[in-house]
Amino acid sequence: MSFYDPLETRDPDEREADLMDKLARQVAHAKETTHYYFQTLAGINPFECASREALAKLPLTRKRDLIELQKKMPPFGGLNSLPRHKAKRVFASPGPIYELQGGEVDPWRMARVLYAAGFRNGDLIHNCFSYHFTPGAFLMEGGARKLGCAVFPGGTGQTEQQVQAMVDLKPDGYVGTPSFLKIIVEKAGELGADIGSLRKACVSGEALPGVTRSWLNERGISVRQCYATADIGAIAYETEAEEGLVVEESLLVEIVRPGTGEPVPVGEVGEVVVTTFNPDYPLIRFATGDLSAILPGRSPCGRSNIRLKGWMGRADQTTKIKGMFVHPEQIADIAARHPEIDRMRLVVDNPGGQDRMVLHCEIAAGNEALDKAVVASLREVTKLRGEVAFAAPGGLPNDGKVIEDIRVY
Repeated sequence: MSFYDPLETRDPDEREADLMDKLARQVAHAKETTHYYFQTLAGINPFECASREALAKLPLTRKRDLIELQKKMPPFGGLNSLPRHKAKRVFASPGPIYELQGGEVDPWRMARVLYAAGFRNGDLIHNCFSYHFTPGAFLMEGGARKLGCAVFPGGTGQTEQQVQAMVDLKPDGYVGTPSFLKIIVEKAGELGADIGSLRKACVSGEALPGVTRSWLNERGISVRQCYATADIGAIAYETEAEEGLVVEESLLVEIVRPGTGEPVPVGEVGEVVVTTFNPDYPLIRFATGDLSAILPGRSPCGRSNIRLKGWMGRADQTTKIKGMFVHPEQIADIAARHPEIDRMRLVVDNPGGQDRMVLHCEIAAGNEALDKAVVASLREVTKLRGEVAFAAPGGLPNDGKVIEDIRVY
């Protein structure tokens, strides 16, 4: 098997020691160079942040809060250590949320991802991510440049022109969304155009259904997925094993219970939280809002880093009930008041057209006194009346949901 570098197969203990050393230095750097972390990490000794336990005690920075943070301290919410005028590019993602690009060739660490997808020095890559506003296309550009690949900036839309460019230039591979790749291949078939040079693809931005992968494979195109965000860049990537997504080497990834910063056991679904070592835009315990789970064991491809199961939904399950917003953090507050309960899940329905909420609690043995106490906590925290139902340990679904809305209108 072929690897991008020796880091991918190193001993997990060696990797963990390296990440913990970097963590302490990144916390110190963030406190010294950014307004946001100077405030939020006040009182934190950076060089005591050298373990997973210490990391779990640091506050989360939630992606959903960036819009308000950036309004209060434009343009980057005080999270940037690189001044705006020194940035190579500035982007706007939906929200709007603004991000900057520093001076590195591949600040988003995409070269490793492209290599795992089969791209090599000298390849021509047809890039169909957007070059407009968002950093999507530039994430791939940076990785391609570092890998030694040329790029055709196809962008989005204009399907017939995309096909013609592929016919003329004969690219080795494609990067973009899987759905657009399928549209291009279908259009080439309609036109009788030969785009057979296209043998590999690295896709992101949306789910890759198994039926789409199979359809593309049948037409000679090997497809690998990448999990990336505009703020962070590459988080995890698929390899030839096609068993989960291997976490990128230069990141610290945690899976935490939605509404809390508490790490969950391996295999349990929770929110993806990432700490980066980007010196220009340090993000510490950045809560992405995405749900996933860590797969047990090691990838058959030989890479030794942890693997994510893949994108499994959104963690922000804020729900309006009887005109009041109820947040996952409130359920976490109730859980903290009753530590004898293992897990909680608020289920909202509307029998007869009236909103009803039932707090399901995992516990070995419930009782009337606990029922009344939890009902009282539920009302005090949410300002709404609700019921409580007890379930045996393991009785609640393992899907990361803290609030489940099953109302029918």
